[in-house]
Amino acid sequence: MPYEMRLFEDVLFGGEEIRLDEPAPRALYVAAGSVSVDGDDVPLDEGIVLTGAATVGAGGDGATVWRWEVGPPAVEAGAGSQRTILRLAGPIDPAAIADELLIRLDSVAFPPGGEALLHTHQGPGIRCLREGEIRIDTEGRSSSYGPGGAWFESGPEPVFAQASATVPSRFIRTMVLPRSLLGASSIRYVRDEDRDRPKSQTYRVYGEMPVRLDQG
Repeated sequence: MPYEMRLFEDVLFGGEEIRLDEPAPRALYVAAGSVSVDGDDVPLDEGIVLTGAATVGAGGDGATVWRWEVGPPAVEAGAGSQRTILRLAGPIDPAAIADELLIRLDSVAFPPGGEALLHTHQGPGIRCLREGEIRIDTEGRSSSYGPGGAWFESGPEPVFAQASATVPSRFIRTMVLPRSLLGASSIRYVRDEDRDRPKSQTYRVYGEMPVRLDQG
């Protein structure tokens, strides 16, 4: 069965709720304001992963939530507020990743002038730039992104990332990875000489969780 990852942006007024009634692998990141998820507070610049249905409620000042979901391809934008938009979607082939899977939400931060040396990952995912600027070189193309810009990386395609030379940069990402990587990095450097070189990027994991997707 084909699957895809979708990135939504939910903009909520103060006290507004959205119900995510369909169980699915999900990651939620609070880009503005604060929310509660089934009664548990999730403040600004925090995130969680979950697989079941959930109710998301905005704090008194409202909230903007970046929401990643994995499921069969769908035309509809899914549950959300009247101000929910689909930012990006990309294909997920569970059988090409591993027999057992996990979903991970994390951030990757760069100092001014930072770069991610030519690398691959062990699974696909969608990134969204939180701050700064970044250039992504992959599949013969070079694309630049500012805050809120989103892009999909397939995993096995080599990627080089160049962050802004003048300001710190950071993106938030959700990936589907082999379950064997629980608590471990997914990155692989293409060139042997890069493996032991100092790296400028730093990571923060908001959450990860084993998931099941039909691989039949």
